[in-house]
Parts: sequence; structure tokens; C-alpha cells
Amino acid sequence: PPPPPRRRRLLAAAASSSSSAPRKTSKVGESGRVGTNDGRTPPPLASPVAVARPSSSLPSSLPPARSPHRRGRGGGGATARRSGAVVRVLAALAASALVAFAALVRRHAGLNLSNDSSSTGNEIGIGIDAPLPGRSAPRSASKRPRRDPRAAKEISKLEGELASLAEEYEGMARELEDLQKAGEEPVEPRASKAEQTEGDPAQEKKLVDQRGREEPVTRRERQRQKKLRQAAKKKEEEANAKRLKELSGANFNEAKEKGANDEALPPFPPDEGQNTYDMKHLDREPKKWWIREEVSFEREEGAEPEGNEGGAIIPVDLSVNHLQLVKRAPGSPDDDKDNDEREGPSVPEEFLPVVLPSEVHFRWRSQARVGARPEDSERTTAWRIVARRAHSEGDDDEGDEIKSDDGLVWDSGKVPSPSGLPDAVRGDAEAFDAVHPGTILQWRVSVWDSSDEGGGRPSTSSWSKFAIGPEDEEWDADWISHPIDVLARNRTDLAAFWRGNGDPSQEVACKNWERRAQLPVFRARLPPLEPPRGVEEDAAVESALLVASGLGSFRASFDGVPLSSSGPLDPPLTDFAQRVSYRGFDVTEFVTGEGARKEHVVGLSLGSGWWDHRPIAGSFIRLFYFPHGAVTCIAQLHVTYKSGKTAVFLPTGEKTSGWQVAKGHLRESSLFTGEYIDLKKMSEFKGWDAPEGWTTTTTATKANDHSWVEPMEYESDTTIESWRELLHRKSGALPMNANKKREPDHLMSPIGKLIPNEIPPVLPTERILPDEVYGLGDGRWIYDFGKAFSGMVRFEDGLPEPIVPKKYSGAHTVSTLAAKNETFVTVVYGETLELTRGDINLPLVAGMGLHDGGPWHRSKKPGDADSKGGPCYPKDHKEAGSLLQRDVYILPRNARGSQSTVGSFADARQSHFTTHAFRFAEVCCTVEPPTGVVGLAHRTAMSERGDFSSSNVRLNGGYELVKNAMADNLLGVQSDCPHREKIQYGGDIIADSPAALHFYDMSAFYRKAVRDWIGTCVVFIDSSSPFVLPPIKVFPLTCCSCMTDQQWDNGAYAGTSHWLGLNDYAAIGHGSGETVWASAPAVMTARHMQHYGDRGLLEETFPSLKRWFEFLRKHFDSGMKRKGYAEDLRGYTSAGSGLGDWLTFRIRDTWVMHQGFYMATARSLAYIGSRLGLEEDEYGAALETARSARDRMARLYSRGDGSFRPPEPGGAQMSPGPEMGLYARIVPGEGRCAALRRYFRRQGHTWPGSDESRFVREMTEPLQREMIESGEITRRGNMWAMGWSQWFGFNEGIFAVRYALRLLSDSGFHNLALSKAAGFGCGTFDYMLSHNATTHWESWWRSEDLYSHNHPMLGASAEWMVAAVAGVELSSTTVGGREVLFWPRFPNSARTVRYASATQGTRRGDFSIAWEFRGLPEEEGPSYDSATVGIHIRLFVPPDGRAVFRLPEHSDGQGADSKIRRAKLLPDIEKAKSLSSKECNERRRARMGFDHNWEYDRKNQTWARIFRKKAIGTACRSFLFHPSLDDIAWGPPESVSGTSDNGVELELGPGLYDVSVDRWQLKPEVKGARKDWRIGSMEEFYGSADIGPYCSDVDSFDWNIHDASYLI
Repeated sequence: PPPPPRRRRLLAAAASSSSSAPRKTSKVGESGRVGTNDGRTPPPLASPVAVARPSSSLPSSLPPARSPHRRGRGGGGATARRSGAVVRVLAALAASALVAFAALVRRHAGLNLSNDSSSTGNEIGIGIDAPLPGRSAPRSASKRPRRDPRAAKEISKLEGELASLAEEYEGMARELEDLQKAGEEPVEPRASKAEQTEGDPAQEKKLVDQRGREEPVTRRERQRQKKLRQAAKKKEEEANAKRLKELSGANFNEAKEKGANDEALPPFPPDEGQNTYDMKHLDREPKKWWIREEVSFEREEGAEPEGNEGGAIIPVDLSVNHLQLVKRAPGSPDDDKDNDEREGPSVPEEFLPVVLPSEVHFRWRSQARVGARPEDSERTTAWRIVARRAHSEGDDDEGDEIKSDDGLVWDSGKVPSPSGLPDAVRGDAEAFDAVHPGTILQWRVSVWDSSDEGGGRPSTSSWSKFAIGPEDEEWDADWISHPIDVLARNRTDLAAFWRGNGDPSQEVACKNWERRAQLPVFRARLPPLEPPRGVEEDAAVESALLVASGLGSFRASFDGVPLSSSGPLDPPLTDFAQRVSYRGFDVTEFVTGEGARKEHVVGLSLGSGWWDHRPIAGSFIRLFYFPHGAVTCIAQLHVTYKSGKTAVFLPTGEKTSGWQVAKGHLRESSLFTGEYIDLKKMSEFKGWDAPEGWTTTTTATKANDHSWVEPMEYESDTTIESWRELLHRKSGALPMNANKKREPDHLMSPIGKLIPNEIPPVLPTERILPDEVYGLGDGRWIYDFGKAFSGMVRFEDGLPEPIVPKKYSGAHTVSTLAAKNETFVTVVYGETLELTRGDINLPLVAGMGLHDGGPWHRSKKPGDADSKGGPCYPKDHKEAGSLLQRDVYILPRNARGSQSTVGSFADARQSHFTTHAFRFAEVCCTVEPPTGVVGLAHRTAMSERGDFSSSNVRLNGGYELVKNAMADNLLGVQSDCPHREKIQYGGDIIADSPAALHFYDMSAFYRKAVRDWIGTCVVFIDSSSPFVLPPIKVFPLTCCSCMTDQQWDNGAYAGTSHWLGLNDYAAIGHGSGETVWASAPAVMTARHMQHYGDRGLLEETFPSLKRWFEFLRKHFDSGMKRKGYAEDLRGYTSAGSGLGDWLTFRIRDTWVMHQGFYMATARSLAYIGSRLGLEEDEYGAALETARSARDRMARLYSRGDGSFRPPEPGGAQMSPGPEMGLYARIVPGEGRCAALRRYFRRQGHTWPGSDESRFVREMTEPLQREMIESGEITRRGNMWAMGWSQWFGFNEGIFAVRYALRLLSDSGFHNLALSKAAGFGCGTFDYMLSHNATTHWESWWRSEDLYSHNHPMLGASAEWMVAAVAGVELSSTTVGGREVLFWPRFPNSARTVRYASATQGTRRGDFSIAWEFRGLPEEEGPSYDSATVGIHIRLFVPPDGRAVFRLPEHSDGQGADSKIRRAKLLPDIEKAKSLSSKECNERRRARMGFDHNWEYDRKNQTWARIFRKKAIGTACRSFLFHPSLDDIAWGPPESVSGTSDNGVELELGPGLYDVSVDRWQLKPEVKGARKDWRIGSMEEFYGSADIGPYCSDVDSFDWNIHDASYLI
């Protein structure tokens, strides 16, 4: 039968088109118009296939298709010839219609510029003639109308129909080719099905049946023939792909990609020919690129060490169990100023490490002695540790010899150390098990260097201290509480924490909490400890250790002297139902000497902390899932006598101890909302913790009764087992109907076992003076401290007298106090100022996110905050519309209404049991501004390890943004933001831990973080060595009976370190957190090993991590299926179900993140197993699973055009497929260059964010034009908008930002990584800094009511600056920071960076690098883009360290000739550091940093750019180039020639090195030529013939099982 009429018309048109003269291959240009390959105007009948598929024209070698239709009765050839003219006319009409139809669809698609669209706005015209922001563009023929959103689905449908038409046209063209041939020569009928499926496929296409006539063809037969043609076409494409793979090394997907164009409007010609990686891109052959060469530095004759003080290696930074003694916190307030009359002993230290006997592991770092030979510091050859009781005879020994054996606990003797500085030295078990709990010890270490003088020369450290603490079962004390706090709980509110708003029990719970809101203080009296006359001298007191803890938080004092400036978060947050930390305080000076004959008083003051928080409901921070109960404390005093015996005094819980408790001066204390401080009671309680203030006990009858009473013992009504079972059910880890037991009453949670502090406490680390103080009127004063931090304001001079304004602002309204006619002064804290009023912007810092939006944004309706907060939402916060960060100082009036004569506002100092996150503090309302105001910045008190600086102010500013935000969020846990949520998210830790590991010594902190998920297990290991931790030979793979914290019984981990039910919707079920977030324990354990070499943590975590891995193996695939992911990812074009690359500008690719971190868990387990020396069968399943997961991603994401993305075309816009795939060694090696090249096709977009849109509208016209010309503002339809960039700013989420920067720098495109980090406009450091940021934001875009301005999760860029811009990082396969990689990368132009430097501290010591361009003119000019300059590099490797130095080479792999020399003697590095730091601080005080900011003119409602220098971003030169090092005597230089065949790297030992490159050619940085260059793609690199050698480096093809850097 003949074809249907529509098909006949199209066949005729196609016949005419195909019979016309041959034309050149058609292509689609940047504007979407059809053009020829020689640039001339195309003929009117250009192939519509090229329009429908702009990235792929028809293959040139398609098999000729023969028509199955029978010829006409009058003769096929004659018919075809007679209808030729008509056919040509119809063909012209049909083809033209298709072309017009295609253009129409593409025109509409080009206007689809939403954030999730695949169109990226590259056709948007930008110029100064365009309408200004905020003003509509006039409609004209040349301007595209605004796209109607309702047309989105219709456009998609039309595009699909067009593709189908094109495919149908393609088939008909082949059929008509046969028809035309049939009119010119005899054509026999087609072969039968059997004949067509036999033999060689190439010959089968030409077979014809010789029966003489064609049989009638049915519709089924036509469909069969179509399938056969498609199969033949597929086979040929596979053959072509195989051939191209052999030529280019590219890896292709087996199936043909459909719609392979990444973007709807490509800014460059599409790939020609096959829908595969372009044949013209012949990338380099895979090879090992970096070749190590030997370079030797011989000892110079006459280079003798200076002085005879000791060996070349000095042991420093002594720690026990990763804990260092803290003598004095830098920001500690001067409490003696308030106690001028006090005389007596002082506190010897802020933090004394306390460990259990089984945890005595000694560590130290190495420092070079000034004047020593570098070869003598090559490694530690031996060590000796001496530990003895502190305060014993001879404890003033400072020499190498021990003068007395008195109090000696352990002397290791000289122990050889063939491998240098040990990762850890375990104390002798027998010796330390014999030490009584409560004993204070001191220890020191001697080390021998590698000189050849008698086996090395020794150096000895100073003495350090620690104490042996009691095990949980060794405590004599019990937890005690105030009677009112215990009795304020009853069974009417037992379920309040498990039910939603509206439940009556919540009202009861709130009233009961208000009864106990006033915080208690505890004290006990200690009699004189002097032994009676006639008793032997050994009975005298040698030392005394007070051990104590409190829930929520506590501060300890002795005779009225605070024992530490800690308190806000002491103990640090753990699962208090499973483990609680305690502190130890050395109070020896108080009870010895004259103190032995006196009475003493121990005091404990308490805050609510995380334990007895206000029961606010409705927040995403579900406080009710935390353990909670009455505020409680525990303490006892351990006294050690000179005989070595110990005794316990004053254990809480024993009536004979005489403990008392009273309600103190804190009416309320909250981590989120601050404190209410009663100044009258504070005055009345002055001296409460000193002997002179002691009184007898009475009976308390009211909640606010401040009488001293006998405490009650804390007692829980439930067990840990029932508590955990309930959480299992709530989380879904245990079915709700499985063996269901009665829910516990849960009046008070169980309290877990007591353990010594795992980390240093939260201490004040900096005192910050305000930059500016100004008034708002009505007694309100703003203090601008110049940068944001976590802590509180301290009033050294107290507060002035308050005034009462006509009306308090909402933030300062305290209705509960006004009703009582009490006077008060409020201090409100915030990160930013509200734009329309100039006072504190409340929504940004609203606790738990409870706010009403504020005047600038009405994102929430009025009253939303308190309605969601439930009945216990603070009444005093309702008028503000936000849960406030606020401290309130109160002075009650007397009965006659006048101000109380007891107490004064001059006595006010600071809050103690809360931290606020703020830059601005607003005081209200006083006659004059308070004086003596200082900000106390708090964080966990670990030591700083790293630094970075460069000539680029934007880079320096970005580094400081990250570091400041990180410091503010290290408050016992690594929180996401320090005001709103305060909790520990696994994804955040994974994302920004590389930066934290650079900034600080995170050894103890991250060990605790891992334990917050897995719990604590003690594993005993047999060892042939009594000291150094051995490799494991046999290891139990089933967890012992230990606490499991946030790991459920089925092996699943939560996504946060405390399960709160957050984001579980995004997980695979069964109680698991989102896969990425829940993988934190596995990834962090591997990173911890790389940095700190703690094998003990691997031993502790392996069983738990294996259970998590087995959980994933069992549930991952089925869980992903339930989440809606098809096995072949069919239809996957949106974010899916997961958190993924959080807060990217792009669509989040959640599938690849789930899959990638499943792989990361398996890799981590394999890494840990191999590091532990286990047999491969113990971790082989993990290794195989890691490979399988990688192969699955590679199979589904490797596209035929070389890109790495999801199968559906819309996946081209997702993040972080290509970045993670290339960085984490997921893309197969042979496809890495193709994927990298395709990556450069990515481009940016406009951003319709509310704050950015308003910013553009309210800008002055000159600024608008300036930003349009610079590309910062871009057309979005007929409006202007800010644009986000792929290559000149950040668009990536919390994971891809690291992947992208590292990938670009490691792949030879460091200039592009620099252009991203040093860019301007939305999504850059410049944008944040210009909007007055001093801490990193939560998002790349500005937010005034939702996203935090103090959030380090996007901060992995800081690690990249150190590793790539300066050029120092840990080697990927190192353990314990033994080896670093020096690999400085250089910009194209000196305008970007002229010099850079960084220090990376490790377990061995501090590695430093600095480089600078030499020969540049002082004034920046054109020569900065074109001059031939020199490069000067200096490197410092500490004793016991190793380094690999990669010599400078250009991005194409062309090396440069270098000279390297080493200092003959080690200079005074510490002096150079000190002098350089002093000079840098002077530059910062001179505000030589970032130079402008945006200010909002509230009167005119416009923005203006104000040029005003700031400290942040100040450029400082490295100490390695300080003039104090100019007189160094250098050894002879070694020359190393550069080559284009491979990169050259050198292995370096300890010493100071000087490297010079005489000729280095500068060139301009790459910038697109188009007007929309800022948001465009990188055509130059996509189209380049050579993409460089690094993507072909075989060392980057596969993940190494010993590699912790590229796990994920």
C-alpha cells in the first residue's frame, strides 16, 4: 500500500531536497542560526536535522536505506522523473517550514532563563544602550519578549516533536534515495528477513531478492525494516566510536547519546560528525608525568653548628592523648581587677589535661635549633620520656639529668627510633596503672638528633603537666540537684517533648520549667588538710586535684577564685545519656603551705546549656530529642600525699560532705537567647564561694528562694536501654510495632558514664576592642567590633545608670520586667544591621530560625515565630518578632518603688553560660555609652597551625572570611552556624574539614567528632613493643559492648552527631541520615590518620564503620529505588531526593552524591583496614564495593561526547558530576581529558534572588552603567539582573567548590581557579567583602532574613589557597603529616598574584613556602601581563619532616630551568616569624586591606559604593623573605633543567631552601571576548588542540588505597 498522504508529501519534499546540488555541512553558530562551514549564507533548504540537533549533524557513513514500498504501476523511474519539479517545490516548502519551526522553538527556549534551566543566557545582549536595571526594556522586533512561564511545558513538548520529525525526515530521506535510484535503474525487491540477518553486516545492506518482483509490504514489515535500519546504524556508530577511542583515548558510553547538547544555546560550533568526542582533539598519550630526580646537598666544610646548647632538634608542643596544657587563654578577662583586695594563690593553668591510665599516649613536635646543621635535624634517632608526680621533690629539675627519684612514675630510658619522630608513644601500662586516680603528673621528653657525634646529640623539652583521672566506676560522688528543680518535674508533662504544638502537656511543661528556670549554685566546705603534729612528713599534702562536671554547663571556683575562664559550653556537647566529660583543676597551691592550715570552699555555678533548655517547640532544632533533666553537678577532691597515697574529699551525694545549694543570681540562661542577670542577687551573693561567706542550711520553699539548702540526689526515671529504644523507633531504625515496650516516663534522662575531657574547653581566645561606637537615640548605643565572632560583651567598667525611653524598640522590650517595675539594661547581639532602620538585623541570628522576617523581608507572617515556638516561646521576645540573642541586666526596685540600694549597674560584667555570634552589639538604654567595653571571642582552645597571605586582597579576604567563620563555629562541636542552630552536621564537617585541618590542631577535636557518631570503645591489643603503638595482627570485627552514640543497632548513622530527625526524608531509610552527611565518621577517620597518624582511632572505629558499610550494602540500592531513582536514571533531570551539593547555584545532582559517598565509605573502610595491616579479606568487600560504585557512576555518566553527567540532557546543568568525577578519580583514566575539555562548556547565568534584584533596582544610575559595562549586571529577559559565573566566580555548592578549584589547579588551569576566587560580582569573595562581611556566608548570594552570615560550610577554598596559590599541602598518601607536597602554581599575569606564602602545621612541625615574582616594576602596568620575570621561592622543612617539591612549569607542561640551594646552618626561623607578624599587625592596624563597601542610604533608598580601607584582606609578606634572614650562608646551587617531556619533582629533607627561576614569561589572563564574558563558557580551552599533560597523568587515573586526599 502507498504511504499515507502526510508521509507522501514529506517524502516528495525530501526527494527534491536530496536531489539538489550537494552542499557543505551545515552548522549552528552562536546565535542559533544555520550557517555553512565556510561562513557563507546557507541555501534555503538547509537540513532541518541540523537545527533539531545542533550538536550532531548526520553521520557521513550511514548505510543506504532502501524503500520497502513497491514502485508505481506505470514504472518507478518514469514516475519519479515526471514528478521531479513538483517534488522539489514541495520539498522546499516542507524543509522551510521545519527550519522556521525549529527557529521558533529555539527562540522560546532561549528565553527559558530560570535558575534550573539548561539555557544559560549566552544570547543576552549587554551594552550601555540597554535599559538600566529596574527599568523595563522597550518592546521591539529586535528584543525578545518575556517568556510566559506557562509555556515551559509546551516548549518542551514542541522540542520533542521537532526531534521526532527530524528523525522521521532522516528515514524518509533514505527511502527516497532508493526511490530515485529505482527511477533510473532496475531495483529488485529487498531481501527476506533471514537473508538480511546473515553474513557480514556491511554486505547485508546491499542484498536484494532475485525473484523478479517485489512482494506487497505490510505495516508490520515496515516497522521491522525500520528497526533493522536502526540496528545497523547503531552497529556502525559503535564501530566509529571504537575507532575514535583508539585514536584519542576517550572513553565512550556504549549507548548512543540522544540530545547530547549540554546547553540550549552553545557559545561555539557543535561537534561535527559523530555524536562522540571530536576527532580533532587528539589528547596526549597516557603516561606518568611527574618524575622524581635526585638532588644532593653535601655538608659544607667549615659549616659547624653554632653553640653547644644541645642537639639540632628541640621537642615542643607536648601533648598527652592529643591534649595540650593551656597556661592562659589569650582572651581571659582580668578578674583580679575586680578583686584588688584579694591575696593568695592563683590558678596555675586554664586547662589541665586529664586522662585515664589506658589513655596515656605521649606526643610532641620538632623544632629546629638555631645554628644547627640541617643534616643533623634529618630525623629523631632516639627519645627518652620521664614522668613523675608533680609538686614532688626535685620538680624544678631543668637539666638532662634527674636529680631525685622522688615521685618518679616512669623513665623509659633511651629508646632508639629508626623511623624518626614516632606518631605516639604509649606510656608503660604497668607503671601508669599503679598511679592512683587524682594524681597530678609532670613529664618531659629528650630527643637525640641525627648527628654522628656519639649517636646524636640530645635536647630536652620543658616540663608539662597532666593528671590521671578516675574511671567512671571509681567515682565516689553522685549527681546532685536543687530540690526545686527535681520537684518541678511531674508526670503531667512527661510527654511534652514528644508531641506537637497544641498538646496540653506543653503548657504544663513550660510552667514547670519556669519554676526551675533560676539557676542554682553549689558549694562545700573543706576543713584544713595539715596533718596533726607528730605525724610523719610523708602524710603531708603533695598535690590536690578537683574533678567536676555539671549539666548543662558549669564554672568551678576555689575560695572565690575562678579556676578557669571557661564556662559557656563546659562540658562540651555529647550525647549526655551516654557520656559526659569532666574537668580536672590543680588546686595544690590553695591547700598546701599556709593553705594547709585553713578552711576552704569549693564552688560550682551552673547554666542550663544543652541539658535543661527552655522547651521551645516547632523548630527544626528539635531540642526535645536531646537528653534533658534537672540542672545537676558532680564533684570530688583528690588529695595526694607525699607518700604517694591519695584520698577523696567532698564527694557530692554524700551527706557527710556538707554540700549546699541555692538559687543564684541568674534568672535564666539559654544558649540561644542569652541570660537574665539579677545584679541585686549578684551583690547579695558576693563571696558565696569563699570561707567568709559560709552560712548554715535552711529550707527552700519557693522557686526563687535563695536560701542555702541541702541538695537532692539526681535520679532518672528511665534507663539508657529504654531511652535508646525510644529513639530507635522515632528514627525508623526500629519499626514502631516491633516488640513495642512501654514508653518511658522520661521525667529526667539517664546520665551516661563520666569520661575525662576529650578536647580542650571553650575559652576566650581573643579580646576585641570596638572599632566604632555611635548612638541611635533614646539611650541606644551601637558597638561595631569590626569583625564577627562568638562570645559576649564584657563591661570592664560596668554599665551606666539606665534611662526609660518613651517606647522601647521591639528588640529591647522586656515586658515581664516592666510589669514588675524593675529597671534593666539590655544588650542585643547581631551579625549585621537592618537596612531600613540601622539597628540590629534580628532574623539572621534568630535562635532556631524562629523569626517573622523583619521589615526588609516579610518572608513570614507576623506572629509566626511565637506561634511556631509554642507556649514556652519567650514572652519578652514576641514584640521583636524574633528569638533574640540578648543579655538582660536587672536591678529590682525596693518596696517603695525606688531603685534598690543593694547592687549596682556598675557591678555588671558579662554573661557566662551562653555564647552569641555577633559583630554588632546594641546597648539600651543608658544616659551615656558604657566605657571599658571589650568583646570576648570564644572557641575550643586548640592551637593554631596554619596561615596564608598573598598580594591579592580578595584572596586574603576570602581566607579570613573562612577562618573567622570556622573559629566562631568550633564550640565543643563544629556547628554550622553559631547562633541559629549550633549543632554538628556531618556534611558540613566533610566539606570544610580540609580548611579546619589547615587552620588548627584538630587532632583531639575531630577524634571527639567521630566518637560523637560511633561512641567509645576500648580495644586491648597485644604488642611486642611496650611503647610505640604496633600494627594490628588480629582485630575483632564485631563491636564490643560499648556506647554507640548516634549509630543505631542496625548499623545506620544519623546525619547529625545527635539524631534530631533532620533531613531524614533525604536518606535511604531505616534510621539512616542522608548518605553524604552520615558518611562523616568514615571520611573523617581517614583524614585524621593522614594528618595525625593515630592508629588507636582506627582500631576504635573500624568495627563501627564496618557495620555502617554493611548497612549500606544491605539497604542502599533498595533505598535509592524507593527514593525514585531509576536504575538507568531514566527521567532524572531534577534534584531528586537528597541534600547533595548543598546551596549551589545549579541543580543539585543528588544521585551522584549518594552514590559517591557510598563509594567514599567503602574506600575509607578499605583505607583503614590497609593502614591497620589487616588481611585483605577483612576489607576486600569494601574495596570491591568501592570499585563497583565507581564503575556504576562511570557507566551511567560517561557520555558519548566526552562529558561526565547524568544520561538525560538536562543533567548537563547539575552539580557536582564533572567536578567530583574528575577530582575523586571516578572518571575512567582514558576519558579524563575528554571530560575535562567538555567541562569548559559550562557557563553561568543570571540570578533572580530577591536581595540581588532589589540591590540592582536601588542602585544609582552611574553605578548601574558601570556594573553593566563590567559584566557584573546582565540582561535577564527584558530586565537587568546580577549574574553568577562559572569561571569568574563561584557557583558550586559546599562540595563542588573544593573539587572545582583543586581540579582546575591540578589540571594545568590554575589561572581559571584564580579567576574564580579573585573574581567580582555575585558569588565571589569580593561580593561578600563589599557587603561588609567578615565571616563567610552560608550562601553565595546575599540574604537579609534567611541564610546565615557566619557559616564556614562553603569554605574549602581556604585549603585550596594554601595548596595551590601558595603551594603546600600534605602528601595524599602520607600518615601523621610526615610528608608534604610543595607545588606552587603561578598565575598568567602578575596583576592577579605577585607573591604568596603559607605555613602548614603537621604532627612533625611547621612546613612553610613563599614565592614572589622578581623583576617587576613597582607600579602595576602592561608589563605585568607580558614581562619576562624571575621567580624566587623559599621552602622550609622542619626536623623529622620530608617534602616533595615540584619544580615550576607552565600550564602546557613546559618546565623552566631552576636553581636550588640549601642554607648551611638553620637560621632563627622563630625570630623571623615574630618580626614578620609584628609588621603584618601594623599593616592591619593601618587598614591596608579591602578598600570599599556598599552602604544603603535609607533616606533616598539607594545604594552607594563607599571607598574605605579595612583591615580584612591586608597583604603581608612572608617571614621567609624577612630581612632578618638576609645574612644566611647558602650552599652551592644545584641546577635542574626544565623539560616538556615530563614534570620534575625533588625530594627534600629538613632545612631552608632557596629556589630561583631566571626566565618566566607572563601573559594576560583569559577573558572571553563576548559582552557576556563573565557568565559565558571557556571556548578557548574547549577548542584548544592540546589540553595539557595533567589529565593524561596515569597517577591520577585510579584511587590509591593509601590515599586519603582523593577518597571523595
